[in-house]
Amino acid sequence: MGALLRAWREERRVSQLELALRADSSARHISFVETGRSKPSEEFVLKLADHLDVPVRERNALLLAAGYAPRFPQTPFDDPAMDGLRAGLERLLQGFEPYPALVVDATYQVVAANRGIAMLLDGLPEDLLVPPLNAMRITLHPRGLASRIRNLGEWRGHLLHQMERQIALRRSAALRALYDEVAAYPVADPGEDTAADGEVYHFALPCRIEHEGRVLSFVSSISTFNTPMDVTVAELAVETLLPADPATVKYLQSRG
Repeated sequence: MGALLRAWREERRVSQLELALRADSSARHISFVETGRSKPSEEFVLKLADHLDVPVRERNALLLAAGYAPRFPQTPFDDPAMDGLRAGLERLLQGFEPYPALVVDATYQVVAANRGIAMLLDGLPEDLLVPPLNAMRITLHPRGLASRIRNLGEWRGHLLHQMERQIALRRSAALRALYDEVAAYPVADPGEDTAADGEVYHFALPCRIEHEGRVLSFVSSISTFNTPMDVTVAELAVETLLPADPATVKYLQSRG
C-alpha cells in the first residue's frame, strides 16, 4: 500500500508534509505508511485517497493493498440495480432534445444517447456505428465526424488534451491505448472554415460541424456525479452540446 500511496502522491506533486497537513496527520506518519513501518486504518486510507483525488476504482486498489476489503462496488450499467439511474439519465437526455446529449463511461464508450446525437451521426459508414460505439473513435476517425468538423485542428487538439488530463488523473491503461489509437488517425481535411471573425461571440471553443449542407456550431459541457459510491457511476459522464449561435438553435428547433 505504501508504494501505491507514494506513487499517487508523486503523481499529484504533493509532498509528505503537505499531505499530512491536509489529512491532519504528520509527515513522519505519512513516511511510515509509505515505507510500511505503520499500518494505516481503513478510514485513514480513504482520507488520504480523498485528499489526493484518487479515482474511486483505484481507492479499492489502495484498500486491498492495505489489507482491507474494497469499499466501492462496480455494478454493471445494465444491472437491474441501476434501473433508477438509467431512467433518470434517459429523462435527462430526452429533456435536452433537440440538442445533442450522450452518456459515456471512463473509456468514452457510449452507454446512452438522444436523438440529437443520432442526427449528427446520420449518414456515417455503417461499420463505424457498430456497437459498442466509442465517442472518441467516431469523432476523430477520418471517415467519422472528423470528415465533417470544419475546425478539426482546434477540436482535435481540445479532445486529445482532454484525454491527456484524464490519463494523468486515472492512470488507465485502456484510456492510454484509446488515446494512442485516435491520436494516430490521419487528419482529414474538411475544408476551410468559412465562419466570419466576430460574427458570433463564443464563450467557449465551438465545434463547427457540417450537417446536410449547413454548418452547426456547438459548445460542449460535461457533468459527472457528486460523491459517487459505485465505480461505474463514478466513471460516467454526461456530455451536452449547446448551440453556440442563433442559426444552430433555429435549425435544431425546426427539426425537433
